[in-house]
Amino acid sequence: MWIATLTDPDGNLVQLFQPVQASAGKGEALAKQIETKAKDAAVTLDKLSDADWKKVTEAEKWTVAATAHHLAGSLDRVPMLLNALVSGQLPGGFTRTILNEMNAQHAKEFADCSKAETRELLEKGAAKAVATVRGLSDEQLAKRGSVFTDAPPMSAEELIMGALVIHIDEHFGSIRKTAGL
Repeated sequence: MWIATLTDPDGNLVQLFQPVQASAGKGEALAKQIETKAKDAAVTLDKLSDADWKKVTEAEKWTVAATAHHLAGSLDRVPMLLNALVSGQLPGGFTRTILNEMNAQHAKEFADCSKAETRELLEKGAAKAVATVRGLSDEQLAKRGSVFTDAPPMSAEELIMGALVIHIDEHFGSIRKTAGL
């Protein structure tokens, strides 16, 4: 379970987690959370005007377009990382700095992406994330690994909470605030 987000001395956001004992049906419950949050995100996308789409978010300092596209794309990519963690095949050499650099580059490249493209990516990514999480056993959810070489190991459940559930809340909360929704 997620506890807090802090900023380290280098200005990087660090999320603190408290391991949660897996219980029967935990994957299904997590999948339903992702599904609900992704549907809410889609509703938000549909409410955004063309002017909102071009605004810059206060939190990310990216356009709403880039922020939404980033989140939609992560829903498609995180399941691969999740599968690597539960199979014990994380590639290594991946740091939070590398992730931040990738995200900054993505924000530049997709600053003017279309809402339709982003909506399609959100639907595709959410379906993939939900199916992947729904298919995980409690034993797999408890599996731990070093996703980032510069951070403590995390469980699959912690990765799901941080990179899927909370990630949706953070970015779409930022978009809603920017658009005044």
